[in-house]
Amino acid sequence: MSLFDLPLDELRSYRSASVEPEDFDQFWSKTLAEARTHDLDPRFERVEDTGLASVEVYDVTFAGYGGHPVKGWFILPAGTSEPLPVVVQFIGYGGGRGLPHTHLLWASAGFAHFVMDTRGQGSGWGGGDTPDPVGSGPAFPGFMTRGIEDPADYYYRRVFTDGVRAVEAARSHPLVDASRTAAIGISQGGGITVAVGGLVPDLVAIAPDVPFLCDFPRATTLTDSNPYREIGDYLNTYRTRVKQTYRTLAYFDGVHFAARGRAPALFSTALEDRTCPPSTVFAAFNAYGHQDRGIEVYDFNGHEGGGDQQQVAQLRWLPRYLTGAGR
Repeated sequence: MSLFDLPLDELRSYRSASVEPEDFDQFWSKTLAEARTHDLDPRFERVEDTGLASVEVYDVTFAGYGGHPVKGWFILPAGTSEPLPVVVQFIGYGGGRGLPHTHLLWASAGFAHFVMDTRGQGSGWGGGDTPDPVGSGPAFPGFMTRGIEDPADYYYRRVFTDGVRAVEAARSHPLVDASRTAAIGISQGGGITVAVGGLVPDLVAIAPDVPFLCDFPRATTLTDSNPYREIGDYLNTYRTRVKQTYRTLAYFDGVHFAARGRAPALFSTALEDRTCPPSTVFAAFNAYGHQDRGIEVYDFNGHEGGGDQQQVAQLRWLPRYLTGAGR
């Protein structure tokens, strides 16, 4: 691969052309209010046969968008007896929550860890356990165009709402200090993190890595890589729906959620990333609403981004906010 996007100095000042809908806040306030008419009903069932001695694992179910059951893992350091700060994690595109032993980092660092399954996904990798019971009109294979005719029906309306409810479910556990909650995720998980950061006003920090779902006008015309290409392939058939499609996507653009970010943030991007081009990540980062923000840039990496090295950066950065030292 090679560099294909804007030079780094231009990325640092780049601004998205995405136009925020006038009723953006009302749309999301109504969406969350409707979701909260359903009892959250968080259920934490201890898993006894994991073979893991250093952690305690709970199989979680809570009510997400529409009251639909959403699965997750809740992982604690073994022997936890006092409330801990919690890291809520969202998953990349096509993946599911997988198995508990693949989520040991944050409990090993001494924190509670809540992993949200993504509705309808998991067959690509990891394995998921959360169906999406909502159908849609004609859509291109994948998730990007499901319900795209109308913002009220769009797939990510359900997913982002699930993300907010996941934070609420994590905070409901008696061994969680709800006042010290952070959100993290990679790719799609990073996009969900940015959205949740704009919708939940009192997180202590967010850490979106190579976030997806940002700056749709540029992403869908710059890269031929999936998942963004799903939108172009849909419009290749539905030629007259371009305006309506971008109107729908504007309600889900990470740039607009980022502008509402109220917590310190650590982003990351990779300059050879053709899946989530760096300009789309910088679009969200440059719009981000909190002055305490940083971005790790990986010059010669693709969508894998910083990988293990980014986890090292997070382990140095995030605990300061979870423990109160960085606030």
